[in-house]
Amino acid sequence: MPIKNRFADLHADITEIRRDLHAHPEILFDTHRTSALVAEQLRAMGCDEVVEGIGRTGVVGVIKGRTDASGKVIGLRADMDALPITEATGLDYASTTPGAMHACGHDGHTAMLLGAARYLCETRNFDGTAVVIFQPAEEGGGGGDEMCRDGLMDRWNIQEVYGMHNWPGRPVGSFAIRPGAFFAATDTFEITVEGKGGHAAKPHETVDSTLVAAHVVLALQSIAARNVDPVEQVVVSVTSVESSSKAFNVIAQRVELRGTVRTLSASVRSLAEKRLTAIAETTAQAYGATATVRYHKGYPVMINHDEQTAFAADVAREIAGDCAEAPLVMGGEDFAYMLEERPGAYILVGNGDTASVHHPEYNFNDEAIPAGCSWWAEVVERRMPAAG
Repeated sequence: MPIKNRFADLHADITEIRRDLHAHPEILFDTHRTSALVAEQLRAMGCDEVVEGIGRTGVVGVIKGRTDASGKVIGLRADMDALPITEATGLDYASTTPGAMHACGHDGHTAMLLGAARYLCETRNFDGTAVVIFQPAEEGGGGGDEMCRDGLMDRWNIQEVYGMHNWPGRPVGSFAIRPGAFFAATDTFEITVEGKGGHAAKPHETVDSTLVAAHVVLALQSIAARNVDPVEQVVVSVTSVESSSKAFNVIAQRVELRGTVRTLSASVRSLAEKRLTAIAETTAQAYGATATVRYHKGYPVMINHDEQTAFAADVAREIAGDCAEAPLVMGGEDFAYMLEERPGAYILVGNGDTASVHHPEYNFNDEAIPAGCSWWAEVVERRMPAAG
């Protein structure tokens, strides 16, 4: 079916909620106002159960269908947190929190899932149980992992789980998805290069940590160029170089390198970690210095399950008339943790010709709300069709 008519009626209300969330962004697990607003909305619309404090500040709402002969339980997840970015949109509902803004559209995701929950509470035209999941700390905090560790899936017997993200550059309300590996594993590293500092006029008496660090930076690119199969994906980026010296005439004793490694398979992820460590240590050794590597594993690869992806795409086609094949994304997404626990799928909904996510001029496109809400609702009604 196309976009549900009820969401045309609710569009203004959902937009109002979205813009209120946009004006009051909260970062990581500090989503106290947002979580309270979500819980209040869920109770007001008549959810059968509303639980706060899952994964620290996560909120869960339970909506039972008219019948439960199927025994099925479907989870729908939206993220709630903002980013530590100063907004530059000039909107009349722009962020009122200094240094924070909804630069990734999580305000839109939350509002759309609240809209879908309201519709599902009103109609209950399904056989089973819908569990709406509002997650904090997607932007680097691992809130999805925290909610799973708190027993999210087992406590409510969730059998499948579905997620959605807006996507600038795609037509408003269109959809795109892909099976298998979709979003990358996102690891970080710190490398301390220790040499022997001294006067810049006497380099022969030093072990120049800056020179060594420069060779390490260049050598790390051989991981992608010469260590990983060219048909695989890996990105190794050194994003910060800091010297222990700020003087013009001092060769630094120490240089700190920081960066990120992004991969789309467990085997490449493991290889990249091993090669990065070996390259840093041996390159430094060759120049008479030492390198200490601290490698931190972040979000795992987000992998869509085949059956649920095909179903999610069918629902999208019913709503929008088409569902494109999404590109591989080297950004991370902690919905990966939920997809490790249960089968499910993650879909992209078009945000139109807007600034990219994580940009100070980004804004969620409210015209995408009816399509997003309809997809959530239709996932429940089609996956758990009403008996009779």
